Amino acid sequence: MGASPHHPTTEVVLKARGLRKEFRGYVAVSGVDLDIHRGEIHALIGPNGAGKTTVFNLLTKFLLPTSGQILLEGIDVSGETPAALARRGLVRSFQISAVFPDLTVSDNIVVALQRACVSPVAFWRGRKRLGDVSSRIDELLEQVDLAAFAQIRAGDLPYGRKRALELATTLAAEPKVMLLDEPTQGLGHEDVDRVTALIKQAAIGRTVVMVEHNMKMVARIADRISVLRRGEIIAEGTYDEVSRDPQVVESYLGSRSRAEKKR
Repeated sequence: MGASPHHPTTEVVLKARGLRKEFRGYVAVSGVDLDIHRGEIHALIGPNGAGKTTVFNLLTKFLLPTSGQILLEGIDVSGETPAALARRGLVRSFQISAVFPDLTVSDNIVVALQRACVSPVAFWRGRKRLGDVSSRIDELLEQVDLAAFAQIRAGDLPYGRKRALELATTLAAEPKVMLLDEPTQGLGHEDVDRVTALIKQAAIGRTVVMVEHNMKMVARIADRISVLRRGEIIAEGTYDEVSRDPQVVESYLGSRSRAEKKR
């Protein structure tokens, strides 16, 4: 089992070296090195408390590293803000769906296009500056299978459709690297399959980094997987490779295996 390759280049688009994060003496992430290749879907996985979300937040600068370096397309962005990174094409989603519930689905896309194309100072005058974006809105909604919901209030969408809308608003920023935080969190089986297919489609021509707990989903679409345990990467490779790694097996199954032996 494993994902079909997206035919990525060997170019490393996002690189981390020696990432470390301490919280009042507690080391949450220790010496993490990552190479994210252009055109790949790269998953960060690990048991609870492994440090994967902390690494994700370090990459997107929602947390400042205690030490280490982050390079985007060869440029050191270690000191840049999340907004500056977004302007460079590194755009993230969030674990909790972040849509404007009182706006229509279509207007949520308009807001996303304004954020991507208009300076913060001119944001509220941005609709005029955008011009006719109807075709772009239609394109984004078609891409995430929301065309039939365009005039529905976003707050009235089922949860799975809200996640699809969030994906569309992320795509509106024209990301070079798209970072997805637990994209299937809280979804039922049918919605997981839908969102998985949407991410796979959205990844064509893009680079995707995602934190994900659903191993079936990871196995289906990830080209490369980094496994974290106690803030360190213990294995990296395809799903088939990491799933056979003894340290990975121990991390995911060790405590259960020990419990079974005691019976």
